[in-house]
Amino acid sequence: MKKTLINYSGLMGVISLLSYTAAVVFAPSAYPGYDWMSQAVSDLSANNAPSKILWGQLSSLYGVCGIVSIMMVCVFIKDKLNKTLRIGIYVFAAMNWISNVGYAMFPLSDSGNAGAFQDIIHIYVITVLVVLLSIASLVIIIVGGFRDKRYRYLGICAAIALLLMFAGAIGTGVVPKEFFGIPERFSVFAATGFNAVLGVCLYNGFANKPAA
Repeated sequence: MKKTLINYSGLMGVISLLSYTAAVVFAPSAYPGYDWMSQAVSDLSANNAPSKILWGQLSSLYGVCGIVSIMMVCVFIKDKLNKTLRIGIYVFAAMNWISNVGYAMFPLSDSGNAGAFQDIIHIYVITVLVVLLSIASLVIIIVGGFRDKRYRYLGICAAIALLLMFAGAIGTGVVPKEFFGIPERFSVFAATGFNAVLGVCLYNGFANKPAA
């Protein structure tokens, strides 16, 4: 298949993941006393976090590249794949928009939960919406992927992402607070990682195997 500009734009999903990873890994160097094992990733970008500037620099490609990639996926799959997969990917795209716009508008005012209005919106509105849409979209993609053997690989990747999300959600609730940050990272990387997977699929034109 001859690749077009739309196909190449899928690589932005990978760039988005690399930018986010760089921020998670290196931004703590500008936050004295930050403990990645016990603190959330969002603490690094809180309004009063000393790492906020470095976080912004390192993650500058995360949001824009991720949005471009998932929107080009939505354009490419029109009249392709199957209806269930398309709906799942469209819901996943909506989640990405809410995540990028919502967290930018309502960053944490302080590490943890200081109880300010923007903290309440960040945690109890934006995060809840992102989690619910993430789960819904991945479940739909799993169903669509396993319904059509040609796209079973999409169902498998979505299932892995969903398992990581559940592992993170359950883990943060059961592990001691000094280890909160470990399972929390499973959750935050699940969606970004799956966005990169969709980007690679777009680059390859959502290549499929003939139906058995």
